[in-house]
Amino acid sequence: MNWFSKLMGTNHRPSLGLKNLLKYIGPGLLVTVGFIDPGNWASNIAAGSTYGYALLWMVTLSTIMLIVLQHNVAHLGIVTGDCLAESATKHLPKYLSQPTLLTAVLAAISTALAEILGGAIALQMLFRIPIKIGAVLMLGLTVWLVFSNSYGRLEKVIIGFVSIIGLSFLYELTLVDVNWPAAVSGWTTVSFPDGSMPIIMSVLGAVVMPHNLFLHSEIIQSRQWNLEDEVVIKKQLKYEFFDTLFSMIAGWAINSAMIILAAATFFSRSFVVTDLTQAQQMLVPLLGNWASVIFAIALLFSGISSTTTAAIAGGSIFAGIFGEPYDLKDNHTRFGVTMILIVATLGIFLITDPFQGLIYSQILLSIQLPITVVLQIYLTSSAKVMGAYKNSALTRTILIAFAVILTVLNLMLLFFMIQG
Repeated sequence: MNWFSKLMGTNHRPSLGLKNLLKYIGPGLLVTVGFIDPGNWASNIAAGSTYGYALLWMVTLSTIMLIVLQHNVAHLGIVTGDCLAESATKHLPKYLSQPTLLTAVLAAISTALAEILGGAIALQMLFRIPIKIGAVLMLGLTVWLVFSNSYGRLEKVIIGFVSIIGLSFLYELTLVDVNWPAAVSGWTTVSFPDGSMPIIMSVLGAVVMPHNLFLHSEIIQSRQWNLEDEVVIKKQLKYEFFDTLFSMIAGWAINSAMIILAAATFFSRSFVVTDLTQAQQMLVPLLGNWASVIFAIALLFSGISSTTTAAIAGGSIFAGIFGEPYDLKDNHTRFGVTMILIVATLGIFLITDPFQGLIYSQILLSIQLPITVVLQIYLTSSAKVMGAYKNSALTRTILIAFAVILTVLNLMLLFFMIQG
């Protein structure tokens, strides 16, 4: 039993009923935080302001892929009691596991950079704090949140942040004139407008994020029950799917709202947004002062919550390299969390264009993503790892198809960048 299980006191049979089902809501929402982060804001606003509703299909496709991938990796955590990083270290030779996990650490740093940068941009919007000072403030706040709160309290805080972000965008949408037929067409029609490939890839990288796969396999164990009881395991798997489905749909709605808001506000007036601060300033004459303030507040909460989950994911990956679970009492976990946050903050001092920094951080995530997905498919399809709960032939086929799609999209991005 890992530290999450000990902390939550969950070494017993789960009871039945709606009340017990609702107790399982939480891990999925923490994962959702990762794909409504500031990097998503930049990618989605760029998509909506440049191409209108045309790229909403990428949010739909990414979310479908995300539900399957996150549900599958949560199975690994439930059945084995190991996170994805621990399992890789246990079941792969070092010459494969260590380079793979090191790329995941780099992805976690890239993620944390986007989250901290987004929070710093929000502080600049609200209080005119310079970006670099704001980044240091975000670093200090995140370190305090991660190291001073128990998981149970932290989960509740982050769920509160997600609620604030969602309500903020609902309010923003009530202020704009949305072309809903165009939005429905955008959700369901695949298109590649000229020059859109980097934005498409950034949207993909901002929704299906490699660090979230590691994160979900770890934090799902906060709901862990007795692994010796087959009935308990099956019930846990069922409850987890409800949590994942509910949370991913909430994330799909928020990401879609970002693109729709940008399309209705900026694209319809031929404003191409190249900076989040610029987006806030443009909202003032179009929607009023309150809209811009709510935009900035939501961005701040997004930055705080997603930086926190990125730190947990990074600590889990780094500890997993040594075959250990995430545990803030352990030196490897503490070093992993601290190192990832500090390196990400230092990276912000080297960025000259914050908005482009957010976009390219998401592209880097999409490039690493196929590596993590292939690792996940191998482990969850292995009878040695998963026993009777290994992937069925159908599940394995779907996962491989997703891996192929991700690889093809990355090759398309590489070709576009070479040509451009």
